[in-house]
Amino acid sequence: MSFASDLRAVLVERDFRRLFATRLVSQFSDGIFQFGVAGYAFFSPEQQTNAVQIATGLAVLLLPYSVLGPFAGVFIDRWSRRQILVIGPIIRCALLLLAATLVAAGAPDAWFYVVALGVLAVNRFFLAALGASLPHVVSRDKLMMANAVTPTSGTVVTFVGAGAGYLLRLAFGSGHQGTALLLVISGVAFALAAGIATTMARQLLGPAYDPDRPQTREALRNVVRGLIDGLRHVAHHRAAAAALGAMSTHRFVYGMCTAMLIMLYRYHFTVDDPDKALAGVALVLGASGVGYFGAALITPWATERFGITAWVPMVLTAAGVLGFALVAPFQEWGMPVAGFVLGIAGQSVKICADTVVQRDIADAYLGRVFSLYDMLFNGMYVLAAAIAAALLPANGKSYLVLGLIAAGYVLGALVYRMVTPSEDSPRRKVTQSA
Repeated sequence: MSFASDLRAVLVERDFRRLFATRLVSQFSDGIFQFGVAGYAFFSPEQQTNAVQIATGLAVLLLPYSVLGPFAGVFIDRWSRRQILVIGPIIRCALLLLAATLVAAGAPDAWFYVVALGVLAVNRFFLAALGASLPHVVSRDKLMMANAVTPTSGTVVTFVGAGAGYLLRLAFGSGHQGTALLLVISGVAFALAAGIATTMARQLLGPAYDPDRPQTREALRNVVRGLIDGLRHVAHHRAAAAALGAMSTHRFVYGMCTAMLIMLYRYHFTVDDPDKALAGVALVLGASGVGYFGAALITPWATERFGITAWVPMVLTAAGVLGFALVAPFQEWGMPVAGFVLGIAGQSVKICADTVVQRDIADAYLGRVFSLYDMLFNGMYVLAAAIAAALLPANGKSYLVLGLIAAGYVLGALVYRMVTPSEDSPRRKVTQSA
């Protein structure tokens, strides 16, 4: 089926439309926010950014939430997920208004990063709740289609939001006042997402009642034990564990790509011109967004024809081989094309991973497993950026790092194929699997 027909098939469900709209508005505003932070941290005319600073900035913004992720899972499996979708954007709006005030007032960068960390922490909590909520608003036979159109559409809208942020930055200026205005606009849009979420019934999105579930206080005292329980549950579902491994492989390699991309545009392609460098990075990200949309078009068809266990290693291998060939000349023309290829591969893997986790993991564990998902999603990305920082030269041009990127994708494909049980035969719809 095509993306349009898949979208029509799931949009007939009223509650899905509301959840979908909540995601789109929130992720559009998140794109504006992320662009504002990137421009402030990495492409500000007042700062000289190196690979270590890039890795440090990513760690400050993402790694601490990876550590706190299991706590989110405890509540996602206990609280009304609809309420999470209402309260989360309101908190983010307040934090963004505070961040805008700090930037406009010229407060120390550390204060800004602390508030930005809070915004991203709430956002990851919000996205995990969205993922756990999806099976409650679509029938099982439409879950693959929903996974193709919702996270992918959300990611594409995030890229659109980043593009809007770029245009707003041109209008407002690259200084602190312009960044502050971007944050205010992002905060207002976050608040709109909360308004949409209020149109859904409070108990609609779960979680399902589990009489054996421990009390919240006990769960908080034993977060590590809960995390281990989630790991054990995943370990008993080999296909889900392998899917998480494939997603982690892509995020690790993509983290290295991000560090290299920023350094190349900052100091190799556009020396001493931060605005031009940011425009180049924005073009690559836009191409990746097109690739994400392309993944939504082809992944449902491809998984029906080849099966998930064949499609995931196919796209990982293609990303490694084509990515190396396109970037190896270290010319600007190859970067957007490589971004498009990695966008298709990364989102294809994510669609498959989301589907397998939601298909195989019990609802009572979904929150914890999606928290593990987020830990891997962020942690592997930051770890890779740190490793790249130790290997990249000052201008970002490194055949060693490029070779590691290509090898990582190919090795990840081989390991996934070896580990995954051969249960998704060609032309078998994964949404009909138990």
